[in-house]
Amino acid sequence: MLDAVVGGTALRGAVVSTAELAEIMGAKRTANLIPLCHPLPLAKVAVRIKIERALPGIVAATETRTDVKIGVEMEALTAVSIACPTLYDMFKPIDRDVMIDKISATAKVGGKSA
Repeated sequence: MLDAVVGGTALRGAVVSTAELAEIMGAKRTANLIPLCHPLPLAKVAVRIKIERALPGIVAATETRTDVKIGVEMEALTAVSIACPTLYDMFKPIDRDVMIDKISATAKVGGKSA
């Protein structure tokens, strides 16, 4: 499965760039997807899809920033939460045992509780 991603031979096309696009779209649509979540002007959405052969698997990470005084961890969590099913969908034809595991916020700076 990972060889197909690295070699660009995955049946459904460009796996990493498709997942990165989904990740950005997820961050931008957070307020539409999570009830009572405020729409925020995002100053930065940095996405990274990284192949980790040691797992083996793929790690999706998102860093979000805004210039307003509120946390943007929901945008980062939503971004990764959208990238993972995108990856899953693209891997289904290759490997039916694909799974999504451990989505979490690793750091938060700003907002009321920071």
